[in-house]
Amino acid sequence: MCIARFALILIVLGRAKEGLFVNTVFHVCICVSLTRGRHFARVAAVLLFALTVAGSAGSALAEKRVALVIGNSAYSNVTSLPNPASDAEAMGILFKSAGFDVVEQRQNLVSAEMRRAIRDFSDKAQNADIAVIYFAGHGIEVDGVNYLIPIDSRLERDVDVEDEAVSLDRVLKMIEPAKRLRLVILDACRDNPFGKAMKRTIATRAIGRGLGPVEPPTSDTLIAFAAKAGSTAADGAGANSPFTTALLKHLVTPGLDVRLALGQVRDDVLKATGRKQEPFVYGSLGGSTVTLTALTKNEPVPQRLDPNTDIARDYEAAAKVGTKEAWDAFLVTHPNGFYADLARAQRAKYEASKPASKSRKGDTAPQSLQHAPARRFGAVSSVKKQQVNRTQTSNVSRVAPEYCANVRAMLQQGRASGLSNDHPNMALGISGYRQHCKGAI
Repeated sequence: MCIARFALILIVLGRAKEGLFVNTVFHVCICVSLTRGRHFARVAAVLLFALTVAGSAGSALAEKRVALVIGNSAYSNVTSLPNPASDAEAMGILFKSAGFDVVEQRQNLVSAEMRRAIRDFSDKAQNADIAVIYFAGHGIEVDGVNYLIPIDSRLERDVDVEDEAVSLDRVLKMIEPAKRLRLVILDACRDNPFGKAMKRTIATRAIGRGLGPVEPPTSDTLIAFAAKAGSTAADGAGANSPFTTALLKHLVTPGLDVRLALGQVRDDVLKATGRKQEPFVYGSLGGSTVTLTALTKNEPVPQRLDPNTDIARDYEAAAKVGTKEAWDAFLVTHPNGFYADLARAQRAKYEASKPASKSRKGDTAPQSLQHAPARRFGAVSSVKKQQVNRTQTSNVSRVAPEYCANVRAMLQQGRASGLSNDHPNMALGISGYRQHCKGAI
């Protein structure tokens, strides 16, 4: 009876580790010692099966993973950064698609809000196995201490940094309770405008060009910089920075150790920037594999992101145009998946930021389209081409009104930019309109 009882305990609990494992094995050994004769082989087989099932069940249990994602773009006292808010939006969606238990997304935080967000996140990290903090925005190193900069910081003097910015040390302290992995990702090594104008109260006080090297205070902690200490990172000309683009592709690859994932991120960024930017990781982990997305049946597998796919190129084209019509065109062609979620977020952001104003009489397209340069019309051509080629007869009625309005607006934009109907992009739009829409163009 004791053998059956403890075998059941092992299977139900699913994890045999730490003190529980020692206590269970002790009782099992007692049961074995009390077993006699011909029953021993059968008992040993039952115990071996129970331990095997317990071990496999333990590996299948998902660890508790939590993430805080912050993107600061709208700096009020220096030039705004175009990508951090979009980078944070994309990373938040990525962590959600990977099945994280908690994903806190915050954008454009002033000092008090940023401190509070990090402090509140420490409560989420208390019982977590893996805790991740991602920050995109400005960062600075002063006297060997790294700081993340809120959007309302002035930093007129070097001593202001302690009051107006958030130290990396504080960030690390907030995720210390996480049991297996503490990961901080900083896309914050951009060329910093604060350091150039900052007054030094002590002549010998050093102000770094980027972030400075760091030694994590605890084991099982990794700190990933977009660029190695003392160098700067590119914000990027696309929808996301080169560093975040690579993170989106590799970081949550199922079964891939986080150290190998960050190594692949490094390789991609070096290639994308012509070896001008090299990400760097500080800290160390033990010998076991640590993944952000495990290979289990119950784990949602995130869509693998490859910037060379058609959907990624279409997303980049829509992002370059950056209008509601461009995002609508993208979503008609790609209604589901990771990039579709990103596109909806970008479309909502565009709608929220657009000033409330009525179009002038006679205008049939938004002013942003009428006055956009010709290169923008060309940039979205791949989206339109995909849409025309992939729209099927069975669903023309469902997409036609939105599609036709978008094509009509794009044609008006092209004509306003001086393109003739013979231009390849114009011809493509006219052909698609005549095939799927009614009425004069």
